Amino acid sequence: MTYQEKKSIVSLISAIFIFVTYCLYMYPRYPGEGVESMESFRYWGSFVLILAVFSIVAHIIISIIFNIVFRMTTKEREPKFADELDKLIDLKAFRNSFFVFIIGFILAMSSLIIYQPLQVMFIILIFSGFISDVTGSATRLYHYRRGV
Repeated sequence: MTYQEKKSIVSLISAIFIFVTYCLYMYPRYPGEGVESMESFRYWGSFVLILAVFSIVAHIIISIIFNIVFRMTTKEREPKFADELDKLIDLKAFRNSFFVFIIGFILAMSSLIIYQPLQVMFIILIFSGFISDVTGSATRLYHYRRGV
């Protein structure tokens, strides 16, 4: 298995782990008051912002740990350059990830048009961001395994 395949697998697993861990942490903090209360809006706003920061920091830490473990186990360094294949795979993964997020964004805005509570919009946006991240990692893994 190549470095890129291993990195894609770690990225996929870490995206799922980070999202599930954060959701389990934040779920008990949901204010059970009114459906459209200011505290509820504050909760969802902080949920999204903290998730973004938490996810970025966790991905960086996991990437550093992965590189350390990879180097210790294989005695190889990570590739310092990206060839045309790597760039093409990254572009395809970004395209698929972006497409999934845009569909989620349109669904989230559509939920407002059909008079769903604002919480539904936030939930759809959060899950579309998560599915987008997983789609990007899975696409990268697929193309490194199967080719372009």
